[in-house]
Amino acid sequence: MLPLLIVLIAAILGFVFLRDVLSFDALAENRDMLEALRDNNYAVTALVFILAYTLIVSFSLPGATIASLTGGFLFGIFPGAVFNVIAATIGATGIFLAAKSGLGDRLAALMTAQEGRMSKMKQELDRNQWSYLFVMRLVPAVPFFLANLLPALVGVPLHRFVVSTFFGIVPGAIVLTSVGAGLGSVLDQGEMPDLGIVFEPRILVPLLALGALSLLPIALRYFKKDNR
Repeated sequence: MLPLLIVLIAAILGFVFLRDVLSFDALAENRDMLEALRDNNYAVTALVFILAYTLIVSFSLPGATIASLTGGFLFGIFPGAVFNVIAATIGATGIFLAAKSGLGDRLAALMTAQEGRMSKMKQELDRNQWSYLFVMRLVPAVPFFLANLLPALVGVPLHRFVVSTFFGIVPGAIVLTSVGAGLGSVLDQGEMPDLGIVFEPRILVPLLALGALSLLPIALRYFKKDNR
């Protein structure tokens, strides 16, 4: 349980002490310094950024959205989106492994050993893991922390989690990175970035469509089953 307890304690301490440090105001105040670091040593800045973003996600610290914006602000849509996806995937995998070692394996084994509805639910999840994993990543209604935690608690293999996380967060990462790429003009005007863009129809509808497409294999399986 130690890895999971470390994540939980770090998340609580981060919420209490780091909310102001990992914020949009802090980004605005340190804008010149960050740009200077990037211009003077691009490679080191990129590596430090990826490491910092990874730690934010790994320990569920506040500021993941700000980190995504910073990736776009410092590095542009490309390679900023690539850096954001890599860091978020590594960080999410850290939470997944902590939960899996602490509770996940035992809980998954318990669900498998149960009879009745619990066992049937576990079998259903196992048959359609890819679909459910991609839906959790693509639909913005599912909090990122829960999308990292729940798969660990139902026995999802590591490779499926990593692959679905990496590719599933790409659309959302591109959106947030593009907002960050235009952050310079927003800061010049003293305004706040529009994070509600994710829920605008032109963004949300394609994401929901991708989520529905992920569920298509499940629908086809049930359709074939009903026609037998």
